[in-house]
Order: sequence, then structure tokens, then C-alpha cells
Amino acid sequence: MIGVLNVNKPSSYTSHDVVAVVRKLLQEKQIGHLGTLDPLATGVLPLAVGNATRLVEYGSYSKEYRAVCLLGKTTDSCDITGKVLIETPVEDLTSDQVNQAVLNLKSITEQKPPMVSAVKIGGQKLYEMARKGEIVERTARPIQILEVELLSIELPRVSFRVVCSAGTYIRVLCENIGEALGTGGCMEALERTRVGPFSLENSISLDEIKKNVEAQNLSGMLLASSLLVKHLPEIHLEESQLVALCLGQKLKIDRSELGIARVMNAQGYLCAIVENMSEGILKPRKVFGLEGMI
Repeated sequence: MIGVLNVNKPSSYTSHDVVAVVRKLLQEKQIGHLGTLDPLATGVLPLAVGNATRLVEYGSYSKEYRAVCLLGKTTDSCDITGKVLIETPVEDLTSDQVNQAVLNLKSITEQKPPMVSAVKIGGQKLYEMARKGEIVERTARPIQILEVELLSIELPRVSFRVVCSAGTYIRVLCENIGEALGTGGCMEALERTRVGPFSLENSISLDEIKKNVEAQNLSGMLLASSLLVKHLPEIHLEESQLVALCLGQKLKIDRSELGIARVMNAQGYLCAIVENMSEGILKPRKVFGLEGMI
């Protein structure tokens, strides 16, 4: 089996839990996910299946979320599952104040990962240190907030939509909103609605996967592997060049832009991932053969 399974992750499952369930259902060991979702969160969790896992490293996509921020509570994890540190009455907030606090998120360009996260420092995950009561200094990382939209205000809850770069922690954005309003705040709910080309509309639940497997009806479940690299520039080669490339040879081509690109065959299948180096040298990085992969 080769392709992408766009799973709609249920609440209370970790991303690892979902991978384990799908491995068992499909009887496929080679499965990897594209971006961790907290157990509290629901929504889009694309899984690369089989040989498609070779493309996961190129999948740094923008992501879209719908979140609910609970004002008046500050927790040690920035979400409602954590220990409450401070409780503040939510009074006299106007719609304009809340709207501005949400829109101001777009000006954020860097973010420290929370202690309750899977980021590793010194080879150890932050959440493992947090469980031991340890707090370590974290370096802020660059992020991009591409779009922000206020969806509703039902104090003490504020719902908003955000499109952001990979590596952005939405619960920290909820904390930012609470700090801006002087009330504190934490994330109460989160749904990921899109990861790159994979959306909630074309996702599938674990129950649906199970039913399809039991009915031996797997057609249509897996999306094309090439979607994982759809954001990369596309290169078309003559047949003789494609043969040489798939044999691992470097090519000299007339192409000005540098960087990673994808090579497709005439049938629209992904044949290779290449690096266009200086002086027009095309170097194969991952080769899938003349027939390519879907």
C-alpha cells in the first residue's frame, strides 16, 4: 500500500495512538504522520503509508486551525488539561478589545515551545521534563501567522481561526490573547482543518477505515503520494534524461532556479525528488523509477 491516509483524529487520541491503530488495521508497519496533534485536539492528521513515508521530510506545510480560548484561566500547559495557576475574573471586556487581541496575533513572528510539548532539548522531550517538575530555558523559534479571523465571542470563550506555519503552538496563541486582555487564557478546544493540501472535507475517521477494511473496500481511501510534494516546483524531462536520472545519474539542464524539485513522468506519476544545484546540475535525492509512484 502506497499513499496518504488523511485521518480525522478523534479527541483523547495521541498522534502515536492513531498511527498504531492504522498500522494494525492495514497490517502495514511503514506509516508516519505529518505533524503531531495534542490528545485534546481533533481534525486533520495525514498519514504517509508505505513508500510514501520517504516523502514526509519535504512536508513543511502551512496549517489551519479553529480554536476556542477560555479567558480567565492560566494553566501550566496553556490548555485546560493543565494545572490552573491563576484565575482572573473576566469583566468589562468589549468586543473591540477582544477582536484587537485576536488580530494582533498576526504580528507574532517567533514563539517559545511550551514545556508540555514534544520538542527535544538535550535529547529529552520537554513534556518528559515537565512531568518531573523540571522547567528549562527554551529558545524562541521563528513562526508565521498568515491569517487570523475572530469567529465568535461568548465570554469567557473566544473562538478564532488561524492559518500558520508548521511549528506554531495554538495554545500559546491562546495564552497570548489572555495576556493581551489582562485576564489570562488557555486553550479549551482545537480542531485542525487543513494541513497543506489535506483538508477536513477529504478526511476519513478511524471508524470508517475499520469498516472499509472489514468490507475489503480500500479503494478511494488512499490519496496520491505526490500530494506530499505538490508544493515543490515541477520538472519535466525528456525520456532519455528521465532514464538517466532514474539510474542515479546527475544531469546538466538549462534551469535557473535552485533548490528541491519533483520530477514527474508523462503519466503524471512522481519519478524522483531532485536538487537543482549551481551551474544547472540536477542531482537525484530520492528515485522512484520510471513508472513512478502515485
